[in-house]
Amino acid sequence: MPSDNQTSHASTPDDMRNRVKYIRRLDQVEQLSAQQRDRLGPVASRYVFRANDYYLGLIDWDDPEDPIRQLIIPREEELLEWGSLDASNEESVTVARGVQHKYTDTVLLLCNEVCGAYCRYCFRKRLFMDENDEVTNDVSEGLRYVADHPEVTNVLLTGGDPLLMSTRRLVEIFEALRAIPHVRIIRLGSKMPAFDPYRVLNDPELQAAFRAYSTPQQRIYLMAHFDHPRELTDLAIRGLDACIRNGVICVNQCPLIKGINDDPYVLSEMYSTLSYIGCTPYYLFQGRPTAGNKPYELPIVEGWKIFQHALMLGSGLARRARYCMSHETGKVEIMSIDDEHMYLRYHQAKFDDDVGRFLICRRDDDAYWLDQLEVVSRVPAHV
Repeated sequence: MPSDNQTSHASTPDDMRNRVKYIRRLDQVEQLSAQQRDRLGPVASRYVFRANDYYLGLIDWDDPEDPIRQLIIPREEELLEWGSLDASNEESVTVARGVQHKYTDTVLLLCNEVCGAYCRYCFRKRLFMDENDEVTNDVSEGLRYVADHPEVTNVLLTGGDPLLMSTRRLVEIFEALRAIPHVRIIRLGSKMPAFDPYRVLNDPELQAAFRAYSTPQQRIYLMAHFDHPRELTDLAIRGLDACIRNGVICVNQCPLIKGINDDPYVLSEMYSTLSYIGCTPYYLFQGRPTAGNKPYELPIVEGWKIFQHALMLGSGLARRARYCMSHETGKVEIMSIDDEHMYLRYHQAKFDDDVGRFLICRRDDDAYWLDQLEVVSRVPAHV
């Protein structure tokens, strides 16, 4: 794994630099005043701070409401009482250390406990706390579990961010998964294309691994995580292009976040740009009620209005995202809302009988999560 001060990628001739400098303390952020650092210190003590000079360079420091700043710099409101650390009860679908199996065909391997930087609204911030031991770098038990479950066709490498692992370790995991015949798709859940595009651009060994293990019949998918169009820099687009040219299918998923992308024109701009560069909009998530996330939450009704407006502004290829909640019981898609009701559907579910099931709920403009809604009708998928 790279140290905090370097990433070990080979350089390419046309790059002016080939690594980012990681920053783990607020006193290393020169743009913050001493008073700001003192105020935010207790927040960073509870919910860890990490960034790098490339990503901090995207911030307009003259704008206190800058969306990239809101995404990465702690806020005092994070200390307000709100939610729980495991808002979707991932513990209940953990079948072994670092292994989650919630949906029939997909297993998650939590193979790394570090990210390139830490989004302040992260729903897995518990993984980055000292007392947490959910993640394991040894995925052998997970590989055995996957091999013993022929219904599993997709394996998602996540954590943390798998692209912060060494290329050698990633190749070992790719090779082991490709030796399991029923695993057709390897997914990489990563924000590194936004946080550090050099991770892909300057690593020919990683690009070669993509070519070797993303084949015409068994693809690697990059589940990218861009939250705002300003993250889609020329460098980031080149990084995605390097993935695509080496056989990786790229899609994007992100939450709807107050102060960052809760504007239909911002969301539409991002979706359109993603469609232009070949990174399909996949999911827009309703923010989970995670501890520390109160300043970033939006009610479901408001979020649905923003999402629908954004979809009206782009082409068909920019309209392919689904607006969902990753609830304990499954991925619940917000389909429609009228004056009286909210219409939801289990796009995916923890229990097979719920897949495709419709829920009709009383409209509640203040609700931010399924648990707050009154369900008036449950319609099985087969009806």
